[in-house]
Amino acid sequence: MSKDKIYVSIVVPIYNEEKNLPILYEKIKTVMEELKKQWNDKDYEIIFVNDGSSDKSWEIIKNLAEKDYHVVGVNFRRNFGQTAAMAAGFDIARGEIIITMDGDLQNDPEDIPRLLEKINE
Repeated sequence: MSKDKIYVSIVVPIYNEEKNLPILYEKIKTVMEELKKQWNDKDYEIIFVNDGSSDKSWEIIKNLAEKDYHVVGVNFRRNFGQTAAMAAGFDIARGEIIITMDGDLQNDPEDIPRLLEKINE
């Protein structure tokens, strides 16, 4: 993990989203890297919580975490549900601000800058 302070933690519960995960990751990464340019000495993290997926979601999360220090993976042995996955993400989040997103691409990462603007008003 970077030595910078974590400004934003993005918590994403994942359940059988192997097809969406790479797309979601790239969209979040693009938005957050652009925002990071505006934050002096602040960084972000993306916390993917695998909620007992039976597909390759966990393998994808592990690979992303190995390649990108911004990615943190949490793996549940079985499905505990979205509430438990969110709670686990909140427990390890280090950001001043925590944003939640769905793993199925229902939330658009491009809305993150507007959300942060509202929070900072």
